[in-house]
Amino acid sequence: MRIGDLAHETGVNRRLLRYYEEQGLLRPVRLVNGYREYTEADIATVRHIRAMLAAGLPTAVIARVLHCVHGDDELLVPSGCPTFIEDLRRERVRITETIAQLQSSQGMLDAILDAALRPRAFPRS
Repeated sequence: MRIGDLAHETGVNRRLLRYYEEQGLLRPVRLVNGYREYTEADIATVRHIRAMLAAGLPTAVIARVLHCVHGDDELLVPSGCPTFIEDLRRERVRITETIAQLQSSQGMLDAILDAALRPRAFPRS
């Protein structure tokens, strides 16, 4: 199938599919005329990529673990991928730290907004 067909099947636009290829996440066959040729398996691969992106994994991590997930509708982890769990745990820690930083920023922003919205008493002359 061509890139337009894969885009239609997955709901992912062509530009993103090309980006996934640049990142080494998709490896279509290149025909003599330069066109990309995708297989039915690429549909599941794109769905796995989208699920991992939604989980907050960067494409560099996805590239390392993508071979560990199989299946059409669910992310299934075969027993032969010990680095998959390590990478997921590392990314979970990173996301947890990012959330804590964002909550701290939100607290500071709330304090600034409270101060800005507080009625001011002006000195009398």
